[in-house]
Amino acid sequence: MREKNLVSKSNELINTRYNLNLQEQKLILTLASMVQPDDSEFKSYNFKVKEFMDLLEIKDKSTYKNLDKVIKSLMEKTFVIKKDSGEYIRLAWLSSAKYFKGNVTLEFSANLKPYLLMLKENYTSYKLENILKLKSCYSVRLFEILKSNLYKKILIIDIETLKYLLQADKKTYNLYGKFKEKILLKAQIELKEKTDIYFEFEEIKTGRKVTSLKFIIKSNKENKKLLSDNLKDISVENAETIEDKNIIILKELFHNQVSIKNLKKILESANNDIEKIKKIYEYSKTQKIDNLIGFMIKMVKDSNFEEPIKKDKDYKKIHNFTEREDYDYKKLEEGLLGWDNDEILESIEENKTIANEGSKMDFKGYENKNDINILNDVKNVLEGQLTAIFGELRYKTWIKPSVDNIYLENNKIKFRFSNEFVKNKFESEFENIALEIIKCIDNNFEIEKYII
Repeated sequence: MREKNLVSKSNELINTRYNLNLQEQKLILTLASMVQPDDSEFKSYNFKVKEFMDLLEIKDKSTYKNLDKVIKSLMEKTFVIKKDSGEYIRLAWLSSAKYFKGNVTLEFSANLKPYLLMLKENYTSYKLENILKLKSCYSVRLFEILKSNLYKKILIIDIETLKYLLQADKKTYNLYGKFKEKILLKAQIELKEKTDIYFEFEEIKTGRKVTSLKFIIKSNKENKKLLSDNLKDISVENAETIEDKNIIILKELFHNQVSIKNLKKILESANNDIEKIKKIYEYSKTQKIDNLIGFMIKMVKDSNFEEPIKKDKDYKKIHNFTEREDYDYKKLEEGLLGWDNDEILESIEENKTIANEGSKMDFKGYENKNDINILNDVKNVLEGQLTAIFGELRYKTWIKPSVDNIYLENNKIKFRFSNEFVKNKFESEFENIALEIIKCIDNNFEIEKYII
């Protein structure tokens, strides 16, 4: 057994509740470190009792004599994993134990294979030495949970869930103050001193009560001993698997609107080419698509996809037009309408040619030609200024189709959207600026939105 052996566990196992004391955890993790990356079956893992006790720094002779009791207790303990399907699986840690002349032979339960063997994704690896000198079973568990989230750098978890995972939900730790003092602060010191990660945490309150914690997880670069020879460790640091990282990237790219199952399909179809997925997703925004997932899967499979060449247009910007609350509306109005700059007028005229040929305005509902002229002015000013503020790509992607289809009714500029997602995007990022621009044309105008 070597301190620098790697422990590899599936994140599903790490995030499962089980009741092991400190010695039992160290025994299981020491055995896990003896599993080789290419093992397809569990082997019988042999070690000398003295070697094991030295490794775990066990000096109590009574523990030596009662090692059989420790292993017997461990063999009797089970835990439950809940699958996404709703199925519950009860598992045991060990299937057998043998003793002979100062040697012990242990074997993992075969049902643990999916969680310790042939791990390809969604797992975490770390050096065994990280946990050997920890003095608290809670510190060991918290280390694993935080280590599995190191790639995200931040973990937000409600306190009751954390207590549940740590098996610390007893009456002893019912009060947050006691939980913080005896578990969190102690683990914070231990991990900083003895492991290759450390953490800071912030308390999140509901009313006056602390209900959640925000962990900021960092690599412990000061702990040179554990970080030495760390290339091997980093190469398999998974929850830092490539797929896990890419799933996080894609969740952000699609604004959490696509299920993980579909994200994995897209990722698999693209052979994990995250840049290609990004380019095709940007391209999808310029197209009228009924089934985004199907479109993405089909396009990422196409090895001949080429990113369309972007046209450069030099839109003239109004000086100092930034998103803030204290506009000089008189000057802004002059700027928006082009009264203070002939180049602005030229830019607006140029923007009139940038129209969606598929979206023609029906003017039958308007009472007179003046209403049509006003509406055209609104469209032209919006297009010119929103392009200048947000850039041509963002304007064409998120705003242009709706601006092309606006109409005026009872002092309401009505925006029409193809779906709820685009409408929400407009409301969260563009609506306030668009409203300020519209009110510079006529302060009585308001914005109204609906989905077609």
